[in-house]
Amino acid sequence: MKDLPHKTIERLSQYRRALLLCLDKGKTHIYSHEIAKIQHITAVQVRRDLMLIGYTGTLRKGYNVKELIDLIGHIIDSEEGINVAIVGMGNLGRALINYFAGKRSKLKIVAGFDINPDKIGNIMSGVPCFSLDEMPEVIAARNIKVGIMTVPADFASDTANALVKAGIKGILNYTPKPVNVPKEVYLEEYDMITTLEKVAFYVKMQEEEES
Repeated sequence: MKDLPHKTIERLSQYRRALLLCLDKGKTHIYSHEIAKIQHITAVQVRRDLMLIGYTGTLRKGYNVKELIDLIGHIIDSEEGINVAIVGMGNLGRALINYFAGKRSKLKIVAGFDINPDKIGNIMSGVPCFSLDEMPEVIAARNIKVGIMTVPADFASDTANALVKAGIKGILNYTPKPVNVPKEVYLEEYDMITTLEKVAFYVKMQEEEES
C-alpha cells in the first residue's frame, strides 16, 4: 500500500469521512455513484481507487459501508496511533485543535508550542501549551511524530528545522512560506491564499462565460 498515489490517499480519507456520515444515518451499503456525488468526482474514479486497495462491492447492494470504513482505517491509520503537535497556538492553531478533537481515535493532537508567555502553561481544549525551548523533550516524551506549523511566515524555516531536529517524521505546513526538509521527513504544504485564489479564478472564469 506504500505505493498508493498521494491523491488516492487523500480521496480515501475523504471517502471515509463521507462513509462515517452515512453510517451515522443508518446506511449499511452504498454505490460508487453515491460516493462520487458526495465527493464531486466520477464513479469511475471511486471504483478505481477502491480497486487499488483490493475492495469490490456487489451489483445488488454496492459497498458495505462498515467494511469499507474499517478497510480504509486499516490502510491509513497507524495501529498504535500517531501523536501530533501544533507549533503556533494563535487563532488558526486553536481552531485546528478544536476541529480535530475526537474526530479520529488514531490521530491525536497532544501538545502545542508557542513563544507567548501568556499561552505557555495553559491548556487549550485539552491540549497543553509548552515553550518552544521545550520542544525536543516534549516531542520525545509524548512520542510525537507529526508537527503542524501555524506560525508567521518569517518563522517557518526555523520552525521546520526545529521540528526535524526534535525527531518529527511528518510536517503539515500551514504557513505561506515553503520550507525544506530532509527526504526522510514527509512534508505537506497548504497555502490558504493560493487555494482561495484558485477558487476565485474559477469564479471569474464562470462569470466571464456567463457575460
